[in-house]
Amino acid sequence: MLTAGLGTRLRPLTDVRAKPAIPVAGEPMIRRIIRWLVARGVADLVLNLHHLPETLTAVVGGGGDLGARVRYSWEQPRVLGSAGGPRLALPLVTDRTTDAFYIINGDTLTDLDPGVVAAAHADSDALVTLALVPNLEFERYGGVMLNDDGDVTGFVGRGPSAKASYHFIGVQVAHASVFAPLAPGEPAQSIGGIYDALITTKPGSVRGFVCDAHFLDVGTTEDYWRTSRYVAEREGRAGSTVGLRAHIDPSARIIDSILWDDVEVGAGAVLEECIVADRVKIPAGASLSRVVISEHGTSNR
Repeated sequence: MLTAGLGTRLRPLTDVRAKPAIPVAGEPMIRRIIRWLVARGVADLVLNLHHLPETLTAVVGGGGDLGARVRYSWEQPRVLGSAGGPRLALPLVTDRTTDAFYIINGDTLTDLDPGVVAAAHADSDALVTLALVPNLEFERYGGVMLNDDGDVTGFVGRGPSAKASYHFIGVQVAHASVFAPLAPGEPAQSIGGIYDALITTKPGSVRGFVCDAHFLDVGTTEDYWRTSRYVAEREGRAGSTVGLRAHIDPSARIIDSILWDDVEVGAGAVLEECIVADRVKIPAGASLSRVVISEHGTSNR
């Protein structure tokens, strides 16, 4: 599972936790993803680590309480990217029976059954199969181009050129042979790197599996806000979400806000549509609206 990235677009929240460890509706996103995988029969997992790794290991551990076996691939001193990460982890994710494995993004929630992607992959001669949905927000997301046979023919940036493209939703199946030629410990990218080369040298080796799966991402602070609120409402917990060990003075008012762990809110303080990260202390009498607050400072949402 790809969980090593810096999450730069989500700062300052990712200055506090690794992006997959950020709570969505009160629960770390990575735990939601692991539970989703386990429920669909995928329980032997490897997480790659780089940025704030302790925030991930602290909420996942060995995965036993989620019904999973979780191991870790440590990327130091630099993050290795979407292809370099899997290359480093190859000894952990392949065995004698198969060299194909899932690669799951650690920052996307979806209801897709990964088994249907694996089945489609097994029925083809592809080396990589990407789960895709129609790219309905092409001004916001780059996309994947397919031919009529379902082969990936290229990748395009966001904008008009992506209008007829598909959106990759963070689930794929790939063969170890795709990554094996890379030097272990060297950064490399899949999309924008080795997959582009495969498309050129071995047409048909990268395929798309088009589906109607639902997906949620947390690319930006506003994405995170919408996703967390949507999940909370779907789970019957509309309104504010409050993390562990929070201390809120009875006279404080918390309105439609997201509070992480170990937050303290003083007497008479008012928070409206705010995101408050771990260990923040809101002073008595403060009145804040639509801001992100972390130990590193306050910024507009």
